[in-house]
Amino acid sequence: TMGRLDGKIILLSAAAQGIGRAAAIAFAKEGAKVIATDINEPKLQELGKYPGIQIRVLDVTKKEQIENLAKEIEKIDVLCNIAGFVHHGTILDCEEQDWDFTMNLNVRSITLLQMLKQKSGNIMNMSSVASSIKGVVNRCVYSTSKAAVIGLTKAVAADFIEQGIRCNCICPGTVDTPSLQERIQARPNPEQALKDFLARQKTGRMATAEEVAHLFVYLASDESAYVTGNELIIDGGWSL
Repeated sequence: TMGRLDGKIILLSAAAQGIGRAAAIAFAKEGAKVIATDINEPKLQELGKYPGIQIRVLDVTKKEQIENLAKEIEKIDVLCNIAGFVHHGTILDCEEQDWDFTMNLNVRSITLLQMLKQKSGNIMNMSSVASSIKGVVNRCVYSTSKAAVIGLTKAVAADFIEQGIRCNCICPGTVDTPSLQERIQARPNPEQALKDFLARQKTGRMATAEEVAHLFVYLASDESAYVTGNELIIDGGWSL
């Protein structure tokens, strides 16, 4: 059977767990050739067992590592920038290094130059409902960086539309991932923290990583060829 992504080469960052992992598996199931990257080698190894997925250890904050990887890959059809970091707190709780780290990691464009050479490309960035879409308490730096991702997405889409490149971002609400569970456990009262997360979901549950991955598959496929410069919200009505 034909997959929706047959023959496409897809590069992902932050593929070892959560949404990145679910997206990598979903892409491979639809026939894509997936290059899954992450800094977490042991977790990344588990992905290697899926047909169609090759793994590479990569720190997306290290320019040299990115350039080396780019040299090895002759063509990328789809770039998935998922790497990100959630800082907890208001602007008053934010140290300069927190700000710099978040902006450096969440707001970047890796292989645009390669896509320009091949005159085609599809970039997907990870934003969030906590951005320009909705104000969320204790997510100041995170929301600022994710609003910047939406701005970056629209700018890249506008700048390179005539060169055959499209760029969109996905804005999830709360997704049940290992990263979320870690943040809940790190709170002084994890039980209450979980209750608080669930209380803000009008649907009574969080999204699964697999549900978000379906949206990634749609954006990676030619079905969405006419979609560019958009933020696609998947939040169970949280931003209503």
